[in-house]
Amino acid sequence: MSFSIDNIKHSEDLSTNSSAVDTVHKEANADVFGEIFATLGDHNGFYIGPHHVCDLPIVLVDNGLHVYFSKSSMLSSGLFTEVDHSIVRTSDGQAPALDLSVTNLVVFQWIAIVFILLVFRNISKKKKLAYNKPPKGFLANVAEKIILYVRDEIVAPNIPYPKIVNSLTFYFVATFIFILVVNILGLLPGGHTATSAIPLTGSLALIAFFVINGAAIKYSGIKSWFKHLLGGAPVGLAPIMVPIEILTLFIKPFSLTIRLFANMTAGHIIILSFLGLLFFFNTYVLATIIVPFSVFLYLLELLVAFIQAFVFTMLVAIYTGQSIGDHVRSEH
Repeated sequence: MSFSIDNIKHSEDLSTNSSAVDTVHKEANADVFGEIFATLGDHNGFYIGPHHVCDLPIVLVDNGLHVYFSKSSMLSSGLFTEVDHSIVRTSDGQAPALDLSVTNLVVFQWIAIVFILLVFRNISKKKKLAYNKPPKGFLANVAEKIILYVRDEIVAPNIPYPKIVNSLTFYFVATFIFILVVNILGLLPGGHTATSAIPLTGSLALIAFFVINGAAIKYSGIKSWFKHLLGGAPVGLAPIMVPIEILTLFIKPFSLTIRLFANMTAGHIIILSFLGLLFFFNTYVLATIIVPFSVFLYLLELLVAFIQAFVFTMLVAIYTGQSIGDHVRSEH
């Protein structure tokens, strides 16, 4: 009798221990998705993939300018602390008045800008040495194809005024190449996609807003720009049309901001979700399905990197052409 009771107790202990292990295992698996999706966000440090490379300067404006060269120096000052990956004041837990810190995604933007400047500086030097000759080298030929494509296939069809096209092509080329390089940097191993952050897409849209309306005022005149607020309707409908057109002026950059942000973030979330399932279920069986499908999605993301650069540039060109309209002044 004692033997059977001991066996029952032993089996109960084993089941209790196994259930505790299962609980810990499930909790660990549940944290996988949190850790994976945390890599999509911005960080106050330079990261290659999930690996912390170095601290970045933290610049805060709150009753004066506060500059810290690392997070540890900020914490040691006692004025600010970090709660849920956000910097807040230690005294009341509120965010500082203005956070101008250099973040991980800002560094990847700088990398893209430096890369573009170096490439085009090298191309410019070679072009000056052989001005009347066709470009030589892979990068020079690719740059020429991109410039001609943006000018002839994106800008010219939407702004049918050659002088305006030539004067604005540099902006559209710069926008297309910058978005494309930033998108591709995010697909490299360890890279982070800066266009999956609203501050960057919003900044690009804000620049587009000034280009769209600035071009209309410069080439059509301020009078035509105000007339355009009527939307072609009679003057009697001004109380209705003018507010709608003014609202449309701000809806366009807002749509540009969300479209680029959402499209560049969605693909990364899908890929990381599928890869996270491997760690969540902890089985090799799913790997035969998930890994090939994730590779396919990764190649699709490479295509999306080009498409989103094209779509953003194309929409800005369309909006600019619509804003200029048919009221271009004679000297242009």
